[in-house]
Amino acid sequence: MTILSPAIRLSDHSQSETRAEEFFRQSHGNWRSQRRYYTLKNDTVQEVVSSITVEFLPFGDERLIHLAQVHGLGDETLLKFGALTTWESDYVGPSPRQVNGSTVFGVLGSSLYRDRGFNTSSPIIAHYTMGDNHTMTLHTEYDGNVFEEELKLVGSHYRVRQTIISRAQEQLMIGQYLENRI
Repeated sequence: MTILSPAIRLSDHSQSETRAEEFFRQSHGNWRSQRRYYTLKNDTVQEVVSSITVEFLPFGDERLIHLAQVHGLGDETLLKFGALTTWESDYVGPSPRQVNGSTVFGVLGSSLYRDRGFNTSSPIIAHYTMGDNHTMTLHTEYDGNVFEEELKLVGSHYRVRQTIISRAQEQLMIGQYLENRI
């Protein structure tokens, strides 16, 4: 077993943060999202079309400071950078409805702090890895659910995403997304 010194671990986090920052900067802008949620138990498909805006948040942004406060971080300036994502969604198919919302993301080390989760309005923490500058993988757990998500930038005009939601080691839902920059 190899034990890494704190300096090596910090270096690893710095490289991960650098890649995540580049990913967030490249995601900045307006997107049209087309997605499908497949509920595996009852074999239903929910289609959603959304307008999404991603705003890059630099170090010191007041929304990052507020996010640090919500999470009870001792130093309100710990979050290095982040993003504000807002959306207007039209659900079509079996459960039509309109949904608007927003979430703030902040990065510290390999953690992605959020002011809310996919299925909760409570603050959550996801853990991320960067496969390269174009692919972010997230792992989030709360309320007995596990969320595994991969986001990939495809060139400068497209993003693809896939989310798998599980509970008690059983996959419940798969979400697949194609997003194009507008």
